[in-house]
Amino acid sequence: MQGGCLSQVHGRGIIAAVSSEGVIGVDGRIPWRYSEDFKRFKRLTLGSTIIMGRLTWESLPKKPLVDRRNVVITRRQIDGVECFPDIASALATCEGDVWFIGGARIYEDAMRFADFIDLTYVPDRVEAPGAVYFPEIDEAIWEAGRLEPDPENHQLKRRVYRRRKRDSSE
Repeated sequence: MQGGCLSQVHGRGIIAAVSSEGVIGVDGRIPWRYSEDFKRFKRLTLGSTIIMGRLTWESLPKKPLVDRRNVVITRRQIDGVECFPDIASALATCEGDVWFIGGARIYEDAMRFADFIDLTYVPDRVEAPGAVYFPEIDEAIWEAGRLEPDPENHQLKRRVYRRRKRDSSE
C-alpha cells in the first residue's frame, strides 16, 4: 500500500468515480473525463474479472474492455459477452480478482460481496435530471481510509473503504 491508497489490490472490489453529490452518471454516461482516473482504472482492473450491468456494458465505447474477463449481469443474453442473471451466479465462476464497475444497481448489490470500495472523488458539481447516484456507504460495515490527492491530478481525491470484519452469521 502506497500512501494509504491501494496500489495492488486483491479480492473483490467496487471501483467508481463520484461527484461531491454522489453522482456516478447522467443519462447513461459518465459526465466528466479525467485521463488520470481512466488510466488508474485500467491499471487496477487489467487481468481481472470485471462485472457490470447491461446499461454499463451498452455505454462502453469499445467492447469488451481488453485484457479483462467482461461479465454482464442481465436477464437476457448479449452477443459477445458472458451474461449471468445475478452477481452470485457470476461470482461462482470467478477466479482471482473481481471488480464491480457499475452501474448503480450493480454497486448496490455488490456491497454484500465486496471486500473494499475504491472511490475517486471528482471536483465536478453535477445536478441534472437523469442523474444516477452511488449507494450510501454504511460506516458500520465499511471503514474509510484517508482521503488522498491523486498524484497526477490534485483535483481528484481517492479513498478506499475496507470491509470491517464480517459477522460470523454472514
